[in-house]
Amino acid sequence: MNMKSITRRDFVKSSMAACVVMSLPFSRARGANDEIRVGVVGIRGQGRSHIDNFRSTTGVQVAALCDVDGNILEREVKNFKDRNERVVAYIDCRKMLEDKSIDVVSIATPDHWHVPLAAHSVVAGKDVYVEKPLSHTIVEGRLLVNLARKYGRIVQHGTQSRSLEGVTEAIEYLRSGKLGKIRMAKAINCQLRQISLRRCVTERRQT
Repeated sequence: MNMKSITRRDFVKSSMAACVVMSLPFSRARGANDEIRVGVVGIRGQGRSHIDNFRSTTGVQVAALCDVDGNILEREVKNFKDRNERVVAYIDCRKMLEDKSIDVVSIATPDHWHVPLAAHSVVAGKDVYVEKPLSHTIVEGRLLVNLARKYGRIVQHGTQSRSLEGVTEAIEYLRSGKLGKIRMAKAINCQLRQISLRRCVTERRQT
């Protein structure tokens, strides 16, 4: 949701998932040598990818980590200390949002926290990168869109694949009307998650 024109120094490029490059814009005017300071919320699993990719991005500093699990938070803070990197740790995300030096909030929490935390971040004056799925309902998603427009913030949702050339062309073809009136759409997810594989093996052994 691009709310205003953005200069070269107004975005961060970071690979988040499946080596897909995403752009996370930053909407405030900045000097050429200024770093964009990111706070990552939810640092287990996908959140660790956020940390790694922002750390490897020129002009970006992971300035804060937030997680309700103190053990995970302590472990990741130790990794920063071992690299002689400074980072501030928060268990309460509301405290992190009070830090005016944080420019961007990167969200990899459980799904039901995506919109609430993104919304609070926008109201607090932060730009946002938020993992998928964005929301449980259309109403939630529309709420976040409206807040981003009201407060002049930029929200990047983690559906980077829609920016791929082939997907863009397919959408343009669909919108051209050449497929006629679409009455049904189906999606099939064939990925086999490791936990499901272990469960299948365990159940088979028990039978």
